[in-house]
Amino acid sequence: MGMKYGGVVWTDHALQRLKERGIKIEHALTTLNNPQESRYAKTRGAWIYYRTWGNDRIEVVSAQNKEKEWVVLSVWSKTVFGPSQAKSESWWKYVLRQIFGR
Repeated sequence: MGMKYGGVVWTDHALQRLKERGIKIEHALTTLNNPQESRYAKTRGAWIYYRTWGNDRIEVVSAQNKEKEWVVLSVWSKTVFGPSQAKSESWWKYVLRQIFGR
């Protein structure tokens, strides 16, 4: 089952996603340890932790195992502000557009 790094267990799936998506393991670990936001995941007992790095928002899905160790299940990133959005509209307009779909 993957490897241990930074006091956290990383599944093979999570390690593969880091590699495929070009996400630094250090960014994922910092996101897990010091998130800006978090919410329950669909998987029972799991959480999704978020942190923004530049224009990308890294999301880390993690849960505790029977030994109470944190296990990273998956990692992905989403672009928060694209070049055209960052220059052409205010942050508030962007947020409202995301909420109301306009």
